[in-house]
Amino acid sequence: MAKNEQKLTATNLKDTLWNTLQGVKEGTIQYTDADAIASQARSIIGVCKVQVSIAQVSNRGLPKELIDFSESK
Repeated sequence: MAKNEQKLTATNLKDTLWNTLQGVKEGTIQYTDADAIASQARSIIGVCKVQVSIAQVSNRGLPKELIDFSESK
């Protein structure tokens, strides 16, 4: 991880999406950039959903990385 990168967490993802929405409203972020950010977020959430589904079907616990993602601040 680079020096200025934040750890990927659900809280950081939500904050990024909120800041992006505010940026679009204020005109500091272009719609196309916001759309790219939203697309990335949808992909991340989709991967999380697949991990949860696999854990449920296979009767296993959730992967630690998924728990860390959802509970880290």
